[in-house]
Amino acid sequence: MPIQAILFDKDGTLFDFAETWGTFGRNFLLRVTNGDHARAAELGQVIGFDLEQVAYSEDSVVIAGTVEEIAEVLEPHLPEMPREELVDLLNAESASSPQAQAVPLIPFLEGLREAGLKLGVATNDGEMPASEHLSSAGIREHFDFVAGYDSGHGFKPGPGQLFAFAQHVGVNPENIAMVGDSLHDLQAGRAAGMKTIGVLTGLARAETLEAMADVVLPNIGHIPAWLYENA
Repeated sequence: MPIQAILFDKDGTLFDFAETWGTFGRNFLLRVTNGDHARAAELGQVIGFDLEQVAYSEDSVVIAGTVEEIAEVLEPHLPEMPREELVDLLNAESASSPQAQAVPLIPFLEGLREAGLKLGVATNDGEMPASEHLSSAGIREHFDFVAGYDSGHGFKPGPGQLFAFAQHVGVNPENIAMVGDSLHDLQAGRAAGMKTIGVLTGLARAETLEAMADVVLPNIGHIPAWLYENA
């Protein structure tokens, strides 16, 4: 069946994960520890982040987790900070993080829309910072639908956001491709009955994604050619 709509993960898919979230991790940890590098490094280990290398481990909770899940992991190590305050701080730091585009996004998305495709974003980030990131890149208006973990549809690997997108744009799930850089994205796509496209602009390796992906591509810029070949 032809693809009529595409739903994108955000971090590691539209935006290169390492370049974008390394800065977030370092800034957040130094902010929450008032600049104490030793304490920030200790907290970094808790969430799978190397402060000195500015790099995440492959199993870091930050890669596919929600802000609530990151806060849950950090909370025992920050007893002086209420969970709600920690979530607010994570969201604020996330919203202000500079985004490194995986490919030039405006021409890429314009090409997809000109081809008649409906477009959406489903992220385990919050809806507010997600919209901020898309707006800062000048691409918010290119999407028919944007959902975060807090938008009322659940979060990946559950398929709630994906079903909500399908209903919103009026396209059957089997005619939609879910694109992401993590197994959470692809598991959600499979659960929703969508085609699944893995990309390598996150931290997961091709062999990790292949089990759940119909195809693994270097980045989203290869999607138009793949759609043409599989039309």
